[in-house]
Amino acid sequence: MNTTFMLNPAELTRARLDAEAVNRGLAEGRQVKQDLDKDDFLKILVTQLQHQDPTAPMEDREFIAQMAQFSSLEQMTNMSQNFASMAGVLNSSEAQSLLGRTVEILDGERTVYGPVSQVVRGEFPMVMVDGSFYDLDQVSKVSE
Repeated sequence: MNTTFMLNPAELTRARLDAEAVNRGLAEGRQVKQDLDKDDFLKILVTQLQHQDPTAPMEDREFIAQMAQFSSLEQMTNMSQNFASMAGVLNSSEAQSLLGRTVEILDGERTVYGPVSQVVRGEFPMVMVDGSFYDLDQVSKVSE
C-alpha cells in the first residue's frame, strides 16, 4: 500500500523538531518532555523563518500572529508563576494568623486539640500543637 501525504512548512518543521527531540532523548537516556514551553515555541518560529521558501516568504500577518501567540504564552507562564507565589504567601499568612489560637487537627484517625505555639512558614506551612508539627491542611477548626 503506497500512501502519500503532504506537510506544510510549519508541520514539516514541527515534525523534524519532534523527531530530533525524541532522538536526543533516546541518545541521552532521559525522558522526552510532552509539553512545549516558550523556548520550544521560539525555536519553532526561528526554524520556520530559516527554512521558509524565499519565493513565498511568510506573510506579515502570519508572523505577527505567531509573535502574538508567543507573547501570550510568555505572559501566561509569568502569571502562573506569580499565582503560585501568591498562594504560598497566602498560606503562610493564614498559618501565622493561627498563632495562639486553639485548633482542631485531623491526624489520620485521631483528632488533636490545642493552641498553636509555633508556625513554620514556607511553601508548605506547618503549625505546632502540643509539641508536634502538622501541615496547615490538617487544621479543620479554629477557635479563640
